[in-house]
Amino acid sequence: MLLFVGLGNPGSKYKNNRHNIGFMAVDEIVHRHNFSAPKAQFQGLVSEGRFGSEKIRVLKPQTFMNLSGQSVSEAARFYKIAPEDIFVFYDELDIPEAKIKFKTGGGNAGHNGLRSIDQHMGKDYHRIRMGIGHPGHKDRVTGHVLGNFAKSDDQWLGPLLDAVAYAAPKLADRTGETRGAGFLNEIGLQLKPNNN
Repeated sequence: MLLFVGLGNPGSKYKNNRHNIGFMAVDEIVHRHNFSAPKAQFQGLVSEGRFGSEKIRVLKPQTFMNLSGQSVSEAARFYKIAPEDIFVFYDELDIPEAKIKFKTGGGNAGHNGLRSIDQHMGKDYHRIRMGIGHPGHKDRVTGHVLGNFAKSDDQWLGPLLDAVAYAAPKLADRTGETRGAGFLNEIGLQLKPNNN
């Protein structure tokens, strides 16, 4: 079983914030692959589905970002899911808009959601780092992160979320190339110009 975690803040006020791109990504996965409707569990919302024979649980913590680790660790303990089977989707300031990277372990770069997960579970989970770009000066970071995506962002945001959802089954493929590489390669193919 795999646990996909989308990070964000609950409530309609935050729905379109850049900080909520993790929620947006897992919502698209749940929608595209016809996973179950979310149920309230583990201080979060949980949907269930499958990629082939692999069971997937999708978790959106409802604790607010800086307490995400409470929800994630509760779900991981209940389902007995090891860190190497946990994939966290979140916003990354240090990556340009529309870009995506994958890494396992490492620092949290000041991201409060990751900091909370690290405190509760250690750092050995996988991170899907979704670029939201940097506003240029540290004094503008909070407003940027908690600001809504602009209408012009639709040009890249929609296609990126579609590509993430399309490529998500690669994260369940335990054969061949590393799961991160297969996932990113599939996204790259989806986002190529004229790939319809």
